[in-house]
Amino acid sequence: MPSDNTIDVGRDAFDTFFNETGGGKHVPRAIFVDLEPTVIDEVRTGTYHQLFHPEQLITSKEDAANNFARGHYTVGKEIVDLCLDRVRKLADNCTGLQGFLVFNVVGGGIGSGLGSLLLERLSIDYGKKSKLGFSIYPSPQVSTVVVEPYNSVLSTHSLLEHTDVAMLLDNEAIYDICRKSLDIERPTYTNLNRLISQVISSLTTSLRFDGAINVDVIEFQTNLVPYPRIHFMLSSYAPLISRPRRLTTSS
Repeated sequence: MPSDNTIDVGRDAFDTFFNETGGGKHVPRAIFVDLEPTVIDEVRTGTYHQLFHPEQLITSKEDAANNFARGHYTVGKEIVDLCLDRVRKLADNCTGLQGFLVFNVVGGGIGSGLGSLLLERLSIDYGKKSKLGFSIYPSPQVSTVVVEPYNSVLSTHSLLEHTDVAMLLDNEAIYDICRKSLDIERPTYTNLNRLISQVISSLTTSLRFDGAINVDVIEFQTNLVPYPRIHFMLSSYAPLISRPRRLTTSS
């Protein structure tokens, strides 16, 4: 990415979620955490591996076996201090830290257990900073693990207590949108993630660019949450049409 000196329009967009190194490289203010290394190894060796600092990719040697307790109390507990140390380093590089955006899938043991533990520790270490949660919830029709409902319920308690705004994403709804609106018969994780990222990008636009409302994380809570404990939000995004339909409509 170009140096900030060459960016006039959109400079704040880079500075919000990216940190410029001494060499003029922009590094995301993000940490990726997983208890087993398979998925994050794809990031380490993938197309965008040069975008991330190695310290921001944290893995352990064994997963949580879809068990909330393992992610929260045993395996996850072993690396939570390392995660918080990396968070502290990123926070120290911020000129005006507003809060945290936490992304997780609450159906598995890692996203629910370790995700809850991280939220609890962030509340202790950064009690006055806002926390926005983006959580993907499972559904009976699109389920890979029989204990997903238990993990989700246990994780929801942490979202209730330790987030200021929680954006809920329905796994089944995302699949249905890909199939029915985008004409993708068998959606891949890439298809699903691109759809999710588009929605989240739209939600955070006002944080990155000048606007009239929701100009910072605190305003999200002020404008969207009627009562502190009623802070679970559903997003709506339209229109979503496939490329062939768009070309047909245009012609």
